[in-house]
Amino acid sequence: MERVIDLDEAAAELTDRAPGWRAAGLTVGRVTWRDETAPWPQRLEVNRSLVNDPDAVGVLVSGPAEAELSVALFRGGWADVDYVVGMDDASALPASGIASAREFGIQLDSWVAHVFGQLSCSSESSL
Repeated sequence: MERVIDLDEAAAELTDRAPGWRAAGLTVGRVTWRDETAPWPQRLEVNRSLVNDPDAVGVLVSGPAEAELSVALFRGGWADVDYVVGMDDASALPASGIASAREFGIQLDSWVAHVFGQLSCSSESSL
């Protein structure tokens, strides 16, 4: 897989936003990593040092009324972004053509706002 995005920088975008999300009442899961060189089926790891050749980084964010947002960014510049808001609203969001970790952070802000609404808290980095 082509290396378009530095996943360590992308993980920093997730980590930087987590305190603001928590302050706004969301639950933020641990950042997970997938190793391209690991045998199939590839496990998700929470310890970055166990991943030799990361090809994906992800997180699960949960909120009120059982709303959830799942994001897995692949180093090739696309992400799997799925959400659930109640019983009748579950879908995937478009997530391709991401060219940098910073651009990923901007997309994160958009995805979180789509699922949980505009957040208001003092420690947010860019929402």
